[in-house]
Amino acid sequence: MKISRNEVEHVAKLARLELKEEEIERFSHQLSAILEYMDQLNELNTDGVEPTSHVIAFTNVFREDAVKQGPWGRMRLSGAPEEENGHYRVPKVIE
Repeated sequence: MKISRNEVEHVAKLARLELKEEEIERFSHQLSAILEYMDQLNELNTDGVEPTSHVIAFTNVFREDAVKQGPWGRMRLSGAPEEENGHYRVPKVIE
């Protein structure tokens, strides 16, 4: 598939890129080469090949969440002038 100069200029305009004349020509050739290669790949026989989202198999690496008390609770409140139920106690500011 051949990419025209107008198509390169249109994409550059959408991307708000200012291209010089030689860049437009170069990108036109490069994009055409990429699409020609993709056409070659489309000619491959893929019957019986299962679609995949990843080339290699992977497993979930997350661990189960576990709630536990950390040491920062007491340290965090150690400088508080007043504390109530593990929280800072502050004077009411809204009537």
